[in-house]
Amino acid sequence: MTSMTVLGNVAAGLPEKDATWWRQAVVYQIYPRSFADSNGDGIGDLPGITAKVPYLRELGVDAVWLSPFYPSALADGGYDVDDYRDVDPRIGTLAQFDEMRAALHAAGIRVVVDIVPNHTSNRHVWFQEALASPPGSRARERYVFRRGLGEHGELPPSDWTSTFGGPAWHPVGDGDWYLHLFAPEQPDLNWADDEVREEFLTTLRFWADRGVDGFRIDVAHALAKDMAEPLPSQADLDADIWGGAHPLQDRDEVHDIYREWRRVFDEYDPPRTAVAEAWVPAHRRSRYASPEGLGQAFNFDLLEASWDAATFASIIDKNLALARESGASSTWVLSNHDVVRHATRYGLPDGTDLVAWLRSDGTDPLPDEERGRRRARAATLLTLALPGSAYLYQGEELGLPEVADLPADVLQDPTFFRSGGEQKGRDGCRVPLPWASHGPTLGFGEDRAHLPVPASFERFAVDRQEADTESTLAFYRRALAARRHLQTSETLEWLKNVPATVVAFVRPGGWASITNFGTTSVPMPAGEVVVSSAPLDGDRVPAETTVWLRLADAPVD
Repeated sequence: MTSMTVLGNVAAGLPEKDATWWRQAVVYQIYPRSFADSNGDGIGDLPGITAKVPYLRELGVDAVWLSPFYPSALADGGYDVDDYRDVDPRIGTLAQFDEMRAALHAAGIRVVVDIVPNHTSNRHVWFQEALASPPGSRARERYVFRRGLGEHGELPPSDWTSTFGGPAWHPVGDGDWYLHLFAPEQPDLNWADDEVREEFLTTLRFWADRGVDGFRIDVAHALAKDMAEPLPSQADLDADIWGGAHPLQDRDEVHDIYREWRRVFDEYDPPRTAVAEAWVPAHRRSRYASPEGLGQAFNFDLLEASWDAATFASIIDKNLALARESGASSTWVLSNHDVVRHATRYGLPDGTDLVAWLRSDGTDPLPDEERGRRRARAATLLTLALPGSAYLYQGEELGLPEVADLPADVLQDPTFFRSGGEQKGRDGCRVPLPWASHGPTLGFGEDRAHLPVPASFERFAVDRQEADTESTLAFYRRALAARRHLQTSETLEWLKNVPATVVAFVRPGGWASITNFGTTSVPMPAGEVVVSSAPLDGDRVPAETTVWLRLADAPVD
């Protein structure tokens, strides 16, 4: 049996001055270059997003988060920013940004933009000024320059390695080297410099004044750095002994920066929101999410978790406790632009090394697509039932898998180049969306796309799924409509005496979420089914399935 009760749609327009909208919002991440191409140049753009506002409204999301759309050489997919207060001409104009924002707001959808504060691009006017200035100059103070070792500074200042592979220092030819924790085209800023701090306060106000509702903060844990000599070795950096005093990450003083930002956010009515991308231990996350700081922080624990009931339950319990401690709400994420899509992860044998798997072009082992899709839908419905906000990544509502067999000559991720081809990187989750079941780009654009859209995506196309009431897209629409209707206070009560393979809880109002992680069906409590991730087996929850239901003894709203 398949459920379903359709429970209303998104109201037009934004509620007036709702300061808490983010606490239990569904936020849809758009990777602009891969969403929709309006002019046929192969790159997604802002008019393409504007044209798809009815789709987003029908999906039922509360906000969109735009990955970087700023001018960029695309050394790192737009996270190498030339100008923080403009739009890449290939993606649009500021006027088109305003049109997009207005269309989204009119549809009741808020707008969150990416801020990339750890580094600029090497084409940024500040960095070009630094290169044209001598060692020790004021222009170089905005970045992290250090004199090289050796008689003429010909050796790097330390043996540090970058996140994308290779050295973390790059020479400029006069004995100075600059730090880049990521690609060489992404020189790290010096956040001890007052001018850097003021520049980003100006940028935050610029976008808030344009009606942006919130900000996603890239690499939020890395801004504050201790560059005192002697610099530690890479082995010292890798030692897990720092506890808030690591030279490059999660330093306690980073929160001084975010307190300044919070004062800017609170200048607006309603206050602007922010969420930290902070890859830090769970017990350190709450400081980023505090009301005096950014207000919310990504919780990636479920994204990294194996398919296991006890693991999911433990992560949920821990993160709800951390949210109470910080005064924020938790965030739930299963996919984004940096990781293998969860419909593919869940189809691989447990314990698969994803880096090694990508190196094999996704052929060893072959993912079980049916199992991956079934588990992905179950996990999604579970996370949507939880208190807090849910972050969805474009295409997951279509059940898109990872594209692991992209040929080397189309790859763009710096990880591929910096690792000498050993790691394929993240392009497989950034392939453009299939809007139509025909054409060379399956409706993304005209005759080309910046990453090839595989012919196999035809079966996931929006036009095909819209005609199928049992498609993954139809499932997401039902689930989000039900969530909007059912969501109340940020609490849950765990159901007792359930099988070890089951995660089950009750939310205020008497509705329950039951997820069967096991391989055989389990009994389902009496009640009215609201939505399920797969067809039900009478009064039993099938294997790898989530169901929401109003319990038989629940109060009527």
